[in-house]
Amino acid sequence: MVFMKQKVIIGITGSFGSGKTTVARMFKRRGVSVVDADKIAHCFLKPGQDVYRRLTGVFGAGILNRAKRIDTRRLADIVFNDGRALAKLNRITHPAIIESIRNKIRASTCPLLVLDAPLLIEAGLAGTVDFIIVVKATRANQTRRVRRRDSLSDREIRLRIKRQIPLHRKIRLADFVIDNNGTIHETKEQVEQIRRLLCRK
Repeated sequence: MVFMKQKVIIGITGSFGSGKTTVARMFKRRGVSVVDADKIAHCFLKPGQDVYRRLTGVFGAGILNRAKRIDTRRLADIVFNDGRALAKLNRITHPAIIESIRNKIRASTCPLLVLDAPLLIEAGLAGTVDFIIVVKATRANQTRRVRRRDSLSDREIRLRIKRQIPLHRKIRLADFVIDNNGTIHETKEQVEQIRRLLCRK
């Protein structure tokens, strides 16, 4: 299959700890341009940003560290324990993040572009991409990876996974599913198969 569109946009999503960013990095190493939604989100949390002002106005100074920067761990402790608080967070952050993502996609001249977005479906970005890749992993592997990466408790991990659309529902919307339960080499092979399928070269 050769996809003849001038710019092909791939959205990568999954569940917390399933390996989305790992897969995005594999595409990047093969020369594919990557738009990282999490990096964009963190830019809006800096002092002076409108999103920063609105978040501190809603959630208070308790989400700030001594340097007056938003402590994402403190903010996460609030929103992942309260669905209404999470909805408020999303209403404040999502419009700015989505606009920035779309601007970056429009500005890119790369023929193949990856959007690494954990909340691709939840944020309504599925229509922005041509193909959706869902990265799957067992709950045990998700928990092990996140515990090692972020030093979160099993309860914190469960709460974050619970606040996302279940993985099996995301898989139904996927054009491609990458099984990230095996070795790094096995995951790389799946990435390369998809890249070759969608690349115009």
